[in-house]
Parts: sequence; C-alpha cells; structure tokens
Amino acid sequence: MTTGRRVILTNGLKARNVFWAVGSSVTFGTGCSFYGNILAHQSISMATGTVITGRALARVGAVSMQRNTVVKPGR
Repeated sequence: MTTGRRVILTNGLKARNVFWAVGSSVTFGTGCSFYGNILAHQSISMATGTVITGRALARVGAVSMQRNTVVKPGR
C-alpha cells in the first residue's frame, strides 16, 4: 500500500473475520490504516505510522515495524 492509504470495512464487517492472503511480500507506506489479518508468504514491512487492526503474519520472512500500532481485533 502506498503512503496514506486506508482499508475500511463497511456493513458491520469485523477485522477478526477478514483474511488477506498475499503470495509474496507486503509493504505498508507511511501512515497507512489497515483492517483485517494479513497472511504473507514472504515478509511484511510497515513504515512509520502504520496502524493495523488485526494481525500481520509472515510465513518465510520477517514482520518489520517502525513505530507502528497493532490493535487486537474486537469481537
């Protein structure tokens, strides 16, 4: 995702029920806002200020964070 982008859930959809499967790596630019659980085959990189409501899981590589906020999805 490029800098400042947002993923927003509508119509009562809950972050805990949304899964994003990525076949390679994921990069979040500065100030992104993301809802859901992201499952990357390689790695996940988050630039400063990224907020994720959900989980970030990488199968092969690392999850790299720089002053980010990760919020456990509610019920």
